[in-house]
Amino acid sequence: MKFGHIIYQLIIFVLAIFLANSFAQQQLPNYPERTFQAGKDSLKIKPGKDFYTIEATEGSIDPDEYRVGPGDKIFISISGVLEVVHNLVIDQEGWLYIPKVGAIDLKNLTLTEAREKIINNLNKYYKNVEIFISLVDFRKNKVSLTGDVIRPSLYVLSANSRLMDLITTSYGLSKTANLRNINVVSKDGTNKQYDLLSFLRFGDYEKNPTLREGDVVIIDRVDEVVNISGEVKYPAIYEFIEGESISDLIELAGGLLSRAKTDTIEIIGFDLLGKKQLSDYFSYDELKNSNVMLKKQDHVVIRRIPEYYEDNYVNLEGFVKYPGWYKIIKDQTTLVDIIEEASGFRKEASLTEATLKRTMEGEEKDPEFERLKLIQSADMTEDEYDYYKSKSRQTSGRVVIDFVDLFINNNLDENIVLRKGDFITIPEQKDYIIMLGQFVNPGKIIYHPDLTIKDYITLAEGFGWRALEGEVRVIKAKTGEWIDADDVVKLEPGDTIWVPEDPPGPKFWEIFMDGLQIIAQLAAIIAATAAIVIATR
Repeated sequence: MKFGHIIYQLIIFVLAIFLANSFAQQQLPNYPERTFQAGKDSLKIKPGKDFYTIEATEGSIDPDEYRVGPGDKIFISISGVLEVVHNLVIDQEGWLYIPKVGAIDLKNLTLTEAREKIINNLNKYYKNVEIFISLVDFRKNKVSLTGDVIRPSLYVLSANSRLMDLITTSYGLSKTANLRNINVVSKDGTNKQYDLLSFLRFGDYEKNPTLREGDVVIIDRVDEVVNISGEVKYPAIYEFIEGESISDLIELAGGLLSRAKTDTIEIIGFDLLGKKQLSDYFSYDELKNSNVMLKKQDHVVIRRIPEYYEDNYVNLEGFVKYPGWYKIIKDQTTLVDIIEEASGFRKEASLTEATLKRTMEGEEKDPEFERLKLIQSADMTEDEYDYYKSKSRQTSGRVVIDFVDLFINNNLDENIVLRKGDFITIPEQKDYIIMLGQFVNPGKIIYHPDLTIKDYITLAEGFGWRALEGEVRVIKAKTGEWIDADDVVKLEPGDTIWVPEDPPGPKFWEIFMDGLQIIAQLAAIIAATAAIVIATR
Protein backbone atom coordinates (compact mmCIF):
# COMPACT_ATOMS: atom_id res chain seq x y z
CA MET A 1 0.00 0.00 0.00
CA LYS A 2 2.81 2.38 0.93
CA PHE A 3 4.72 1.51 -2.25
CA GLY A 4 1.65 2.29 -4.39
CA HIS A 5 1.23 5.64 -2.62
CA ILE A 6 4.89 6.50 -3.31
CA ILE A 7 4.46 5.66 -7.03
CA TYR A 8 1.34 7.84 -7.13
CA GLN A 9 3.17 10.79 -5.54
CA LEU A 10 6.06 10.34 -7.99
CA ILE A 11 3.70 10.43 -10.98
CA ILE A 12 2.06 13.63 -9.66
CA PHE A 13 5.51 15.21 -9.16
CA VAL A 14 6.66 14.36 -12.71
CA LEU A 15 3.37 15.64 -14.15
CA ALA A 16 3.74 18.90 -12.22
CA ILE A 17 7.25 19.40 -13.60
CA PHE A 18 6.02 18.70 -17.13
CA LEU A 19 3.18 21.21 -16.83
CA ALA A 20 5.50 23.81 -15.29
CA ASN A 21 7.93 23.42 -18.19
CA SER A 22 5.07 23.68 -20.69
CA PHE A 23 3.87 26.95 -19.16
CA ALA A 24 7.45 28.28 -19.05
CA GLN A 25 7.83 27.66 -22.80
CA GLN A 26 4.44 29.20 -23.65
CA GLN A 27 4.43 32.86 -24.59
CA LEU A 28 2.11 34.73 -22.26
CA PRO A 29 0.85 38.33 -22.40
CA ASN A 30 3.07 40.67 -20.38
CA TYR A 31 1.47 44.13 -20.59
CA PRO A 32 1.38 46.09 -17.30
CA GLU A 33 -2.40 45.85 -16.72
CA ARG A 34 -2.15 42.11 -16.02
CA THR A 35 -2.06 42.56 -12.26
CA PHE A 36 -5.12 40.65 -11.16
CA GLN A 37 -3.37 37.82 -9.30
CA ALA A 38 -4.10 39.57 -6.00
CA GLY A 39 -4.78 36.68 -3.64
CA LYS A 40 -7.32 36.43 -0.82
CA ASP A 41 -5.47 38.39 1.87
CA SER A 42 -5.51 41.68 -0.04
CA LEU A 43 -9.17 41.55 -1.09
CA LYS A 44 -12.18 43.42 0.28
CA ILE A 45 -14.68 40.61 -0.11
CA LYS A 46 -17.09 39.26 2.46
CA PRO A 47 -17.46 35.46 2.46
CA GLY A 48 -20.99 34.09 2.70
CA LYS A 49 -22.14 30.52 3.04
CA ASP A 50 -22.05 29.67 -0.67
CA PHE A 51 -21.00 32.98 -2.22
CA TYR A 52 -18.91 36.16 -1.81
CA THR A 53 -20.19 39.73 -1.55
CA ILE A 54 -18.40 42.47 -3.51
CA GLU A 55 -19.07 46.19 -3.36
CA ALA A 56 -19.13 48.17 -6.60
CA THR A 57 -16.43 50.76 -7.25
CA GLU A 58 -18.96 53.21 -8.74
CA GLY A 59 -21.54 54.93 -6.57
CA SER A 60 -23.37 56.60 -9.46
CA ILE A 61 -25.20 55.03 -12.37
CA ASP A 62 -26.08 55.88 -15.95
CA PRO A 63 -29.93 55.91 -16.09
CA ASP A 64 -29.80 55.11 -19.80
CA GLU A 65 -27.74 51.98 -19.11
CA TYR A 66 -28.89 50.74 -15.70
CA ARG A 67 -31.72 48.21 -15.90
CA VAL A 68 -34.09 48.16 -12.95
CA GLY A 69 -35.11 44.88 -11.40
CA PRO A 70 -36.44 43.05 -8.32
CA GLY A 71 -35.18 44.61 -5.09
CA ASP A 72 -34.53 48.13 -6.40
CA LYS A 73 -35.98 50.85 -4.16
CA ILE A 74 -37.81 53.64 -5.96
CA PHE A 75 -38.66 57.02 -4.42
CA ILE A 76 -41.66 58.87 -5.91
CA SER A 77 -42.74 62.40 -5.00
CA ILE A 78 -46.01 63.81 -6.42
CA SER A 79 -46.30 67.56 -5.68
CA GLY A 80 -49.56 69.40 -6.16
CA VAL A 81 -51.93 70.95 -3.65
CA LEU A 82 -50.57 68.29 -1.30
CA GLU A 83 -47.37 66.28 -1.64
CA VAL A 84 -47.69 62.51 -1.90
CA VAL A 85 -44.51 60.52 -1.22
CA HIS A 86 -43.90 56.81 -1.84
CA ASN A 87 -40.90 54.61 -1.01
CA LEU A 88 -41.50 51.48 -3.06
CA VAL A 89 -39.66 48.26 -3.95
CA ILE A 90 -39.86 46.42 -7.27
CA ASP A 91 -41.19 42.92 -6.52
CA GLN A 92 -39.59 39.62 -7.51
CA GLU A 93 -41.55 39.49 -10.77
CA GLY A 94 -40.45 42.96 -11.88
CA TRP A 95 -43.64 44.84 -10.97
CA LEU A 96 -43.91 48.13 -9.05
CA TYR A 97 -47.17 48.65 -7.16
CA ILE A 98 -48.17 52.30 -6.56
CA PRO A 99 -51.07 52.87 -4.16
CA LYS A 100 -54.23 54.22 -5.88
CA VAL A 101 -52.50 53.77 -9.25
CA GLY A 102 -51.86 50.05 -9.49
CA ALA A 103 -49.05 47.75 -10.64
CA ILE A 104 -46.62 48.72 -13.41
CA ASP A 105 -44.52 46.16 -15.28
CA LEU A 106 -40.86 47.35 -15.29
CA LYS A 107 -39.17 44.15 -16.48
CA ASN A 108 -36.07 44.69 -18.68
CA LEU A 109 -36.42 48.48 -18.66
CA THR A 110 -33.63 50.98 -18.14
CA LEU A 111 -34.07 53.51 -15.35
CA THR A 112 -34.89 56.18 -17.93
CA GLU A 113 -37.54 53.98 -19.57
CA ALA A 114 -38.97 53.02 -16.16
CA ARG A 115 -39.31 56.69 -15.16
CA GLU A 116 -41.20 57.50 -18.36
CA LYS A 117 -43.55 54.57 -17.88
CA ILE A 118 -44.23 55.46 -14.23
CA ILE A 119 -44.88 59.13 -15.10
CA ASN A 120 -47.28 58.14 -17.90
CA ASN A 121 -49.25 55.97 -15.49
CA LEU A 122 -49.29 58.64 -12.77
CA ASN A 123 -50.54 61.30 -15.18
CA LYS A 124 -53.68 59.21 -15.67
CA TYR A 125 -54.60 59.75 -12.02
CA TYR A 126 -52.97 63.08 -11.12
CA LYS A 127 -53.38 66.39 -12.99
CA ASN A 128 -51.23 69.52 -12.80
CA VAL A 129 -48.60 67.97 -10.52
CA GLU A 130 -44.82 67.77 -10.50
CA ILE A 131 -43.42 64.26 -10.35
CA PHE A 132 -39.94 63.35 -9.11
CA ILE A 133 -38.65 59.77 -9.36
CA SER A 134 -35.33 58.51 -8.01
CA LEU A 135 -33.52 55.23 -7.47
CA VAL A 136 -32.56 55.34 -3.78
CA ASP A 137 -30.97 51.90 -3.28
CA PHE A 138 -29.56 49.14 -5.44
CA ARG A 139 -30.60 45.55 -5.43
CA LYS A 140 -28.06 42.72 -5.25
CA ASN A 141 -27.27 40.42 -8.15
CA LYS A 142 -25.73 36.95 -8.10
CA VAL A 143 -23.03 36.48 -10.76
CA SER A 144 -20.78 33.48 -11.42
CA LEU A 145 -17.06 33.73 -12.24
CA THR A 146 -15.57 30.63 -13.85
CA GLY A 147 -12.77 29.54 -16.16
CA ASP A 148 -9.08 30.32 -15.75
CA VAL A 149 -9.44 31.88 -12.30
CA ILE A 150 -7.90 31.08 -8.93
CA ARG A 151 -11.27 30.20 -7.37
CA PRO A 152 -14.41 29.79 -9.49
CA SER A 153 -17.35 30.91 -7.36
CA LEU A 154 -20.66 32.72 -7.07
CA TYR A 155 -20.44 36.41 -6.14
CA VAL A 156 -23.10 38.82 -4.89
CA LEU A 157 -22.67 42.30 -6.37
CA SER A 158 -24.49 45.58 -6.26
CA ALA A 159 -26.66 45.98 -9.33
CA ASN A 160 -24.46 48.83 -10.58
CA SER A 161 -21.33 46.61 -10.58
CA ARG A 162 -19.39 46.20 -13.79
CA LEU A 163 -17.17 43.48 -15.19
CA MET A 164 -14.05 45.28 -13.89
CA ASP A 165 -15.44 45.22 -10.33
CA LEU A 166 -15.77 41.45 -10.44
CA ILE A 167 -12.35 40.84 -11.99
CA THR A 168 -10.32 43.12 -9.72
CA THR A 169 -11.98 42.19 -6.43
CA SER A 170 -12.42 38.46 -6.91
CA TYR A 171 -9.88 35.93 -5.69
CA GLY A 172 -7.80 36.69 -8.77
CA LEU A 173 -7.05 35.28 -12.20
CA SER A 174 -4.36 32.82 -13.14
CA LYS A 175 -1.26 33.88 -15.06
CA THR A 176 -2.66 32.33 -18.23
CA ALA A 177 -6.03 34.16 -18.09
CA ASN A 178 -7.21 35.83 -21.30
CA LEU A 179 -8.37 39.38 -20.51
CA ARG A 180 -9.16 40.28 -24.09
CA ASN A 181 -11.65 37.48 -24.79
CA ILE A 182 -13.96 37.41 -21.75
CA ASN A 183 -17.34 35.77 -22.33
CA VAL A 184 -20.46 36.92 -20.45
CA VAL A 185 -23.36 34.48 -20.77
CA SER A 186 -26.75 35.88 -19.69
CA LYS A 187 -29.73 33.94 -18.33
CA ASP A 188 -31.48 34.21 -21.70
CA GLY A 189 -28.53 32.41 -23.36
CA THR A 190 -27.00 35.53 -24.93
CA ASN A 191 -23.21 35.22 -25.16
CA LYS A 192 -21.18 38.39 -25.58
CA GLN A 193 -17.41 38.77 -25.70
CA TYR A 194 -15.55 41.69 -24.10
CA ASP A 195 -12.01 43.02 -24.37
CA LEU A 196 -11.31 44.36 -20.88
CA LEU A 197 -7.94 45.78 -21.94
CA SER A 198 -9.72 48.14 -24.36
CA PHE A 199 -11.63 49.56 -21.40
CA LEU A 200 -8.41 49.99 -19.40
CA ARG A 201 -6.59 51.67 -22.29
CA PHE A 202 -9.38 53.73 -23.86
CA GLY A 203 -12.06 54.01 -21.16
CA ASP A 204 -14.55 52.30 -23.49
CA TYR A 205 -17.44 51.39 -21.16
CA GLU A 206 -18.97 49.16 -23.81
CA LYS A 207 -16.07 46.81 -23.03
CA ASN A 208 -16.85 46.99 -19.30
CA PRO A 209 -20.55 46.13 -19.12
CA THR A 210 -22.84 46.29 -16.11
CA LEU A 211 -23.40 42.73 -14.92
CA ARG A 212 -26.95 41.44 -14.54
CA GLU A 213 -28.63 38.84 -12.36
CA GLY A 214 -27.56 35.33 -13.33
CA ASP A 215 -24.70 36.35 -15.63
CA VAL A 216 -21.88 33.82 -15.95
CA VAL A 217 -18.46 35.40 -16.60
CA ILE A 218 -16.13 32.91 -18.28
CA ILE A 219 -12.40 33.66 -18.38
CA ASP A 220 -10.74 31.83 -21.24
CA ARG A 221 -7.16 30.55 -21.18
CA VAL A 222 -4.52 32.24 -23.35
CA ASP A 223 -3.75 30.18 -26.41
CA GLU A 224 -2.89 32.50 -29.29
CA VAL A 225 -0.90 35.72 -28.93
CA VAL A 226 0.62 38.53 -30.99
CA ASN A 227 3.67 40.62 -30.23
CA ILE A 228 4.45 44.27 -30.86
CA SER A 229 7.89 45.71 -30.15
CA GLY A 230 9.86 48.84 -30.82
CA GLU A 231 8.70 52.45 -30.91
CA VAL A 232 5.24 52.24 -29.34
CA LYS A 233 4.22 53.32 -25.85
CA TYR A 234 3.40 49.84 -24.57
CA PRO A 235 5.44 47.20 -26.42
CA ALA A 236 4.36 43.78 -25.15
CA ILE A 237 2.81 40.42 -25.94
CA TYR A 238 -0.99 40.66 -26.28
CA GLU A 239 -3.80 38.13 -26.62
CA PHE A 240 -4.83 37.55 -30.23
CA ILE A 241 -8.36 38.60 -31.18
CA GLU A 242 -9.91 37.38 -34.42
CA GLY A 243 -10.64 40.26 -36.77
CA GLU A 244 -8.24 42.74 -35.19
CA SER A 245 -6.12 44.77 -37.59
CA ILE A 246 -2.48 45.72 -37.20
CA SER A 247 -3.39 49.39 -36.89
CA ASP A 248 -5.81 48.42 -34.08
CA LEU A 249 -2.95 46.69 -32.25
CA ILE A 250 -0.69 49.72 -32.69
CA GLU A 251 -3.43 51.93 -31.24
CA LEU A 252 -3.95 49.49 -28.35
CA ALA A 253 -0.20 49.63 -27.67
CA GLY A 254 -0.48 53.37 -27.13
CA GLY A 255 0.31 54.50 -30.65
CA LEU A 256 3.61 55.31 -32.30
CA LEU A 257 6.33 57.26 -30.54
CA SER A 258 7.73 60.38 -32.19
CA ARG A 259 10.92 58.53 -33.16
CA ALA A 260 9.11 55.67 -34.91
CA LYS A 261 10.20 54.84 -38.46
CA THR A 262 6.78 54.81 -40.13
CA ASP A 263 7.73 54.00 -43.73
CA THR A 264 8.85 50.39 -43.14
CA ILE A 265 6.93 48.61 -40.37
CA GLU A 266 7.82 44.92 -40.43
CA ILE A 267 5.22 42.20 -39.86
CA ILE A 268 6.89 38.89 -39.06
CA GLY A 269 4.47 35.99 -39.40
CA PHE A 270 4.33 32.30 -40.21
CA ASP A 271 3.33 30.35 -43.31
CA LEU A 272 0.15 28.26 -43.39
CA LEU A 273 1.92 25.29 -41.82
CA GLY A 274 3.26 27.45 -39.00
CA LYS A 275 6.85 26.31 -39.58
CA LYS A 276 8.51 29.05 -41.61
CA GLN A 277 8.72 32.72 -40.69
CA LEU A 278 7.95 35.34 -43.32
CA SER A 279 8.24 39.14 -43.34
CA ASP A 280 6.04 41.79 -44.93
CA TYR A 281 6.71 45.53 -44.88
CA PHE A 282 4.13 48.31 -44.80
CA SER A 283 4.03 52.02 -44.18
CA TYR A 284 1.86 53.21 -41.33
CA ASP A 285 -0.50 54.91 -43.79
CA GLU A 286 -0.91 51.62 -45.68
CA LEU A 287 -1.76 49.79 -42.47
CA LYS A 288 -4.44 52.34 -41.58
CA ASN A 289 -5.97 52.59 -45.04
CA SER A 290 -5.82 48.96 -46.18
CA ASN A 291 -6.88 47.48 -42.82
CA VAL A 292 -4.30 44.66 -42.80
CA MET A 293 -5.51 41.93 -40.44
CA LEU A 294 -3.43 40.33 -37.72
CA LYS A 295 -2.76 36.60 -37.69
CA LYS A 296 -1.94 34.56 -34.63
CA GLN A 297 1.74 34.67 -33.59
CA ASP A 298 2.39 37.79 -35.72
CA HIS A 299 5.17 40.06 -34.49
CA VAL A 300 4.86 43.74 -35.38
CA VAL A 301 8.28 45.45 -35.34
CA ILE A 302 8.45 49.26 -35.37
CA ARG A 303 12.01 50.54 -35.54
CA ARG A 304 13.50 53.87 -34.56
CA ILE A 305 14.65 56.55 -36.99
CA PRO A 306 18.46 56.45 -36.72
CA GLU A 307 20.18 59.46 -35.12
CA TYR A 308 16.84 61.24 -34.71
CA TYR A 309 16.81 63.75 -31.85
CA GLU A 310 19.87 62.01 -30.49
CA ASP A 311 21.31 64.26 -27.82
CA ASN A 312 25.07 64.42 -27.28
CA TYR A 313 26.05 65.93 -23.96
CA VAL A 314 28.88 65.66 -21.45
CA ASN A 315 28.76 66.79 -17.84
CA LEU A 316 31.56 68.98 -16.48
CA GLU A 317 31.54 69.42 -12.71
CA GLY A 318 33.85 70.96 -10.15
CA PHE A 319 36.35 73.80 -10.17
CA VAL A 320 35.94 75.26 -13.64
CA LYS A 321 34.49 78.70 -14.21
CA TYR A 322 31.23 77.49 -15.75
CA PRO A 323 30.40 73.89 -14.77
CA GLY A 324 27.38 72.08 -16.19
CA TRP A 325 26.15 70.24 -19.27
CA TYR A 326 27.85 70.86 -22.61
CA LYS A 327 26.82 69.85 -26.10
CA ILE A 328 29.41 67.99 -28.14
CA ILE A 329 29.76 67.17 -31.81
CA LYS A 330 30.04 63.44 -32.30
CA ASP A 331 33.60 62.27 -33.08
CA GLN A 332 34.91 65.87 -33.02
CA THR A 333 34.70 67.63 -29.66
CA THR A 334 37.75 67.06 -27.46
CA LEU A 335 38.47 67.48 -23.76
CA VAL A 336 40.44 70.70 -24.41
CA ASP A 337 37.49 72.09 -26.41
CA ILE A 338 35.10 71.62 -23.46
CA ILE A 339 37.48 73.11 -20.88
CA GLU A 340 37.95 76.14 -23.13
CA GLU A 341 34.17 76.46 -23.55
CA ALA A 342 33.86 76.40 -19.74
CA SER A 343 36.39 79.31 -19.63
CA GLY A 344 39.14 77.25 -18.03
CA PHE A 345 39.98 76.12 -14.52
CA ARG A 346 39.58 78.04 -11.30
CA LYS A 347 42.73 78.64 -9.30
CA GLU A 348 41.62 76.07 -6.64
CA ALA A 349 41.33 73.26 -9.23
CA SER A 350 43.36 70.09 -8.74
CA LEU A 351 44.46 68.70 -12.09
CA THR A 352 46.27 65.90 -10.29
CA GLU A 353 42.99 64.37 -9.12
CA ALA A 354 40.82 65.36 -12.12
CA THR A 355 38.95 62.43 -13.66
CA LEU A 356 36.92 61.48 -16.71
CA LYS A 357 34.41 58.63 -16.39
CA ARG A 358 32.81 56.91 -19.34
CA THR A 359 29.93 54.45 -19.29
CA MET A 360 30.09 51.91 -22.06
CA GLU A 361 26.84 50.33 -23.31
CA GLY A 362 26.72 46.61 -22.67
CA GLU A 363 29.45 46.79 -20.05
CA GLU A 364 29.23 43.59 -18.05
CA LYS A 365 30.01 42.91 -14.42
CA ASP A 366 33.12 40.96 -13.53
CA PRO A 367 31.77 37.55 -12.39
CA GLU A 368 35.00 36.74 -10.51
CA PHE A 369 34.85 39.98 -8.54
CA GLU A 370 31.16 39.41 -7.77
CA ARG A 371 32.03 35.93 -6.49
CA LEU A 372 34.86 37.20 -4.29
CA LYS A 373 32.58 39.82 -2.72
CA LEU A 374 30.59 36.96 -1.20
CA ILE A 375 33.66 35.35 0.42
CA GLN A 376 35.37 36.31 3.66
CA SER A 377 38.87 37.64 3.05
CA ALA A 378 40.29 34.97 5.39
CA ASP A 379 38.90 32.27 3.09
CA MET A 380 40.54 33.67 -0.07
CA THR A 381 43.77 32.45 -1.56
CA GLU A 382 46.63 34.93 -1.77
CA ASP A 383 46.02 35.49 -5.51
CA GLU A 384 42.27 35.91 -4.98
CA TYR A 385 42.84 38.49 -2.23
CA ASP A 386 45.30 40.46 -4.38
CA TYR A 387 42.81 40.45 -7.27
CA TYR A 388 39.99 41.50 -4.95
CA LYS A 389 42.01 44.43 -3.55
CA SER A 390 43.04 45.59 -7.01
CA LYS A 391 39.51 45.37 -8.35
CA SER A 392 38.10 47.18 -5.30
CA ARG A 393 40.42 50.12 -5.94
CA GLN A 394 39.48 50.31 -9.60
CA THR A 395 37.09 53.15 -10.45
CA SER A 396 34.42 51.87 -12.82
CA GLY A 397 34.46 53.62 -16.19
CA ARG A 398 37.48 55.78 -15.41
CA VAL A 399 39.50 56.83 -18.48
CA VAL A 400 43.22 57.21 -17.86
CA ILE A 401 44.17 60.80 -18.66
CA ASP A 402 47.03 62.88 -17.28
CA PHE A 403 45.35 66.29 -16.90
CA VAL A 404 48.63 67.86 -15.72
CA ASP A 405 50.51 66.66 -18.78
CA LEU A 406 47.70 67.84 -21.07
CA PHE A 407 46.94 71.28 -19.64
CA ILE A 408 50.26 72.24 -18.04
CA ASN A 409 52.77 70.59 -20.41
CA ASN A 410 50.51 70.91 -23.49
CA ASN A 411 50.93 67.24 -24.42
CA LEU A 412 48.08 66.88 -26.92
CA ASP A 413 48.50 63.11 -26.99
CA GLU A 414 46.32 63.15 -23.85
CA ASN A 415 43.58 65.18 -25.59
CA ILE A 416 40.91 62.54 -26.20
CA VAL A 417 37.69 62.88 -28.23
CA LEU A 418 34.70 62.98 -25.90
CA ARG A 419 31.67 60.71 -26.13
CA LYS A 420 28.04 61.10 -25.16
CA GLY A 421 27.56 60.72 -21.40
CA ASP A 422 31.17 61.42 -20.39
CA PHE A 423 31.43 62.81 -16.86
CA ILE A 424 34.38 65.14 -16.17
CA THR A 425 35.18 66.03 -12.56
CA ILE A 426 37.68 68.72 -11.54
CA PRO A 427 38.01 68.55 -7.71
CA GLU A 428 39.35 71.17 -5.35
CA GLN A 429 43.09 71.09 -4.85
CA LYS A 430 44.08 69.42 -1.60
CA ASP A 431 46.86 71.26 0.22
CA TYR A 432 47.19 68.75 3.02
CA ILE A 433 48.31 65.25 3.90
CA ILE A 434 45.82 62.97 5.69
CA MET A 435 47.19 61.23 8.81
CA LEU A 436 45.06 58.14 9.39
CA GLY A 437 45.29 55.36 11.94
CA GLN A 438 47.43 54.93 15.03
CA PHE A 439 48.83 58.44 15.54
CA VAL A 440 48.71 60.44 18.74
CA ASN A 441 47.00 63.27 16.85
CA PRO A 442 45.54 61.99 13.51
CA GLY A 443 43.98 64.42 11.05
CA LYS A 444 45.04 66.72 8.19
CA ILE A 445 48.39 68.46 8.01
CA ILE A 446 49.17 71.25 5.54
CA TYR A 447 51.27 69.93 2.65
CA HIS A 448 54.81 71.16 2.16
CA PRO A 449 56.93 69.67 -0.65
CA ASP A 450 60.09 69.56 1.50
CA LEU A 451 58.58 67.46 4.31
CA THR A 452 59.14 63.68 4.48
CA ILE A 453 56.96 60.93 5.91
CA LYS A 454 58.92 61.04 9.17
CA ASP A 455 58.35 64.79 9.35
CA TYR A 456 54.59 64.35 9.06
CA ILE A 457 54.61 61.60 11.71
CA THR A 458 56.45 64.00 14.02
CA LEU A 459 53.88 66.73 13.30
CA ALA A 460 51.14 64.22 14.23
CA GLU A 461 52.94 63.86 17.63
CA GLY A 462 54.26 60.41 16.81
CA PHE A 463 52.81 56.91 16.85
CA GLY A 464 50.01 55.78 19.10
CA TRP A 465 50.77 53.17 21.79
CA ARG A 466 49.30 50.31 19.71
CA ALA A 467 50.75 51.35 16.34
CA LEU A 468 52.57 48.89 14.10
CA GLU A 469 55.46 51.24 13.42
CA GLY A 470 57.04 48.98 10.82
CA GLU A 471 53.83 48.75 8.71
CA VAL A 472 53.44 52.39 7.62
CA ARG A 473 51.64 52.72 4.26
CA VAL A 474 51.00 55.64 1.90
CA ILE A 475 47.74 55.72 -0.09
CA LYS A 476 48.24 57.82 -3.21
CA ALA A 477 45.46 60.34 -3.82
CA LYS A 478 45.66 60.08 -7.59
CA THR A 479 45.66 56.30 -8.06
CA GLY A 480 44.50 54.87 -4.73
CA GLU A 481 47.60 52.68 -4.72
CA TRP A 482 48.94 51.45 -1.36
CA ILE A 483 52.73 51.77 -1.09
CA ASP A 484 55.17 50.86 1.70
CA ALA A 485 56.57 54.02 3.27
CA ASP A 486 60.14 53.02 2.33
CA ASP A 487 59.16 52.82 -1.36
CA VAL A 488 57.58 56.28 -1.60
CA VAL A 489 59.66 58.64 -3.72
CA LYS A 490 57.67 61.80 -3.00
CA LEU A 491 54.48 62.73 -1.19
CA GLU A 492 51.83 64.68 -3.08
CA PRO A 493 48.89 66.80 -1.86
CA GLY A 494 45.95 64.62 -0.81
CA ASP A 495 48.08 61.54 -0.04
CA THR A 496 47.21 59.54 3.07
CA ILE A 497 49.74 58.18 5.58
CA TRP A 498 48.23 55.18 7.32
CA VAL A 499 49.48 53.25 10.34
CA PRO A 500 47.62 50.03 11.24
CA GLU A 501 46.73 48.94 14.75
CA ASP A 502 48.51 46.11 16.50
CA PRO A 503 45.68 43.66 17.24
CA PRO A 504 45.27 42.84 20.97
CA GLY A 505 46.29 39.45 22.27
CA PRO A 506 43.71 36.86 23.33
CA LYS A 507 41.81 37.51 26.53
CA PHE A 508 42.65 35.53 29.68
CA TRP A 509 39.25 33.85 29.78
CA GLU A 510 39.58 32.64 26.16
CA ILE A 511 43.05 31.20 26.93
CA PHE A 512 41.69 29.58 30.10
CA MET A 513 38.74 27.95 28.26
CA ASP A 514 40.98 26.74 25.42
CA GLY A 515 43.33 25.26 28.02
CA LEU A 516 40.50 23.43 29.75
CA GLN A 517 39.37 21.96 26.43
CA ILE A 518 42.89 20.73 25.66
CA ILE A 519 43.24 19.20 29.16
CA ALA A 520 39.86 17.49 28.80
CA GLN A 521 40.86 16.04 25.43
CA LEU A 522 44.19 14.79 26.84
CA ALA A 523 42.37 13.22 29.80
CA ALA A 524 40.01 11.41 27.45
CA ILE A 525 42.96 10.09 25.39
CA ILE A 526 44.78 8.90 28.55
CA ALA A 527 41.63 7.19 29.85
CA ALA A 528 41.05 5.45 26.54
CA THR A 529 44.68 4.30 26.41
CA ALA A 530 44.49 2.95 29.97
CA ALA A 531 41.31 1.05 29.15
CA ILE A 532 42.98 -0.58 26.14
CA VAL A 533 46.04 -1.59 28.21
CA ILE A 534 43.86 -3.12 30.93
CA ALA A 535 41.76 -4.99 28.39
CA THR A 536 44.81 -6.57 26.74
CA ARG A 537 46.25 -8.02 29.99
